[in-house]
Amino acid sequence: MLKYNVRGENIEVTDALRSYVEKRLKKLEKYFELNQDMVAHVNLKVYRDHTAKVEVTIPLPYLVLRAEDTTDDMYRSIDFVSEKLERQIRKYKTRVNRKGREKGISDFFVETPEEEQKEKSVSEFDIVRNKQIGLKPMSPEEAILQMNMLEHDFFVFQDAETNGTSVVYRRNDGRYGLIETK
Repeated sequence: MLKYNVRGENIEVTDALRSYVEKRLKKLEKYFELNQDMVAHVNLKVYRDHTAKVEVTIPLPYLVLRAEDTTDDMYRSIDFVSEKLERQIRKYKTRVNRKGREKGISDFFVETPEEEQKEKSVSEFDIVRNKQIGLKPMSPEEAILQMNMLEHDFFVFQDAETNGTSVVYRRNDGRYGLIETK
C-alpha cells in the first residue's frame, strides 16, 4: 500500500536504515484506505556538523503530507518525523474526508472507533483558555526581552513609537519576527 522512495545525501542508505524508515512509516498505514497506492518520498541528509535531517513527503489527492526534522541522530529524526506526520493526519483527516465527500469521493482517511468518540466530544476550534492583558507601551526590543523572560514564543505589546498593537515572535531559525497593525 505505502511504497517508499528512500534516498540519501552525504549518506549511504543501508538496509538497516531503510527498514527502520519503513517500520516507522508503516504505522501511518492504519489511517489510509487499503486500496490506495501511495509513495512516501524520504530524503535523508547528513551535514558537516554531523546533524541529520529527515524529510518525508507523501503526495495525496487534495493534500500533501510533509514533515522534516533535524537532530544529531538520524534514527531520532526519523522518529520525530513519523510522529509529526501522524499528528498531521489525526488533525486534518475529518476536514479532508469532508472535502472529499463534497466532491463525491469516498473517505480518504479511515476513522477508528475511539477517534470517532473523541471527535464528538472535542471540537478542533474549542477555546480552552481566555486571557485578557493590558498593553504596555514599549519598543520591539523591550517586547523581545519580556517574551524571553516569560519563555513564550510570542508577545503582544503596544508600540511606543506608533501607538499601534504589535506582536513579536520567535521564528523557527531562532531569530525574531515583528507583526505590526495598521
